Amino acid sequence: MDSRHKCAACFRQFNKMEHLVEHMRVSYHSVHEPMCGICKKHCRSFESLREHLIGPLPKLECKNIFNIRGCRFCLTILDTSNARMIHQDRCRQSNVHAGILARMANLGLRDSLSIENGYSTRGSEVVGLACKMVGGGSDGSLDVCGRVCLIDDNENIIFHTYVKPPIPVTNYRYESTGIRAEYLRDAMPLRMVQSKIQTFLCNGEPMWKIRPRGGKARIVVGHDLDRLQLEYPPLMIRDTAKYPPLMKTSKLSNSLKYLTQAYLGYEIQNGIQDPYEDCVAAMRLYMRMRSQRHKAEEYPLASDPQNRSNFASWRQNEVEKMNPDDMLALSRSDYYCWCMDS
Repeated sequence: MDSRHKCAACFRQFNKMEHLVEHMRVSYHSVHEPMCGICKKHCRSFESLREHLIGPLPKLECKNIFNIRGCRFCLTILDTSNARMIHQDRCRQSNVHAGILARMANLGLRDSLSIENGYSTRGSEVVGLACKMVGGGSDGSLDVCGRVCLIDDNENIIFHTYVKPPIPVTNYRYESTGIRAEYLRDAMPLRMVQSKIQTFLCNGEPMWKIRPRGGKARIVVGHDLDRLQLEYPPLMIRDTAKYPPLMKTSKLSNSLKYLTQAYLGYEIQNGIQDPYEDCVAAMRLYMRMRSQRHKAEEYPLASDPQNRSNFASWRQNEVEKMNPDDMLALSRSDYYCWCMDS
């Protein structure tokens, strides 16, 4: 082989190694991804893992074992079928809907919210937020907030009130919201509700002083939180509609109704819906995702500048010796795993 051909071969080999390193950098496989407990396949979401285990085109070997020893809620593989039965009974959550009417009849709507009302000292660092929408616009298709609920991580109500929208309501959607015109006539205006919630979440601090995942600000949990149009640091928001492991394989959002049925084992949003029920479902989903036990990493995110430095240190001969497990150890996640909140 002459020098030109040799140089071309070396160049192709060099490009191959560069491509391999770049692939490791952008593949985003990590210890935080859902993984099949049988064949150890990494999946981008729990929906992908669910398809891998139970269909519509599952891996047959994994499906057979999962049918005997797998929990259909958290997708964990247990040691025996008896262990699976015990685990799944504990894994399935109870429905809160049956007790909502009695709870609300006793408590009434709480329309007082301030950092002086006791929650600043004994309150949780994590709160759940949900709202119910009525219709505005000429055809009633424009979503506007008509009711909002805020709970702590023990599912206790902090704030629950009707909301007076800034535009006329043309469709109260009573069949699903249970809201009537008289409920909103003297209700708290939307801007006031937003201001009260924002002040509470920031614990009275100005927004510019809030440090991501630190300080006195609270983590807010919910589903499709954009609907309330609340200004809050994105890194302090845990939205079950946008959390990658809970999204569809197509990267579209799942409904809260589906997520609750699939991952908690009970149904919500049947008939007239209460935002408290949605708060509880979102909080339980968050706690389930947060309680996952993943290997601790010094630089867990692909966006961390230190990871780029780590990749730059790998030489060609070191990359050639690496097996898939070693490559996986270098790759990092492209999303913030909620287990890191613990």
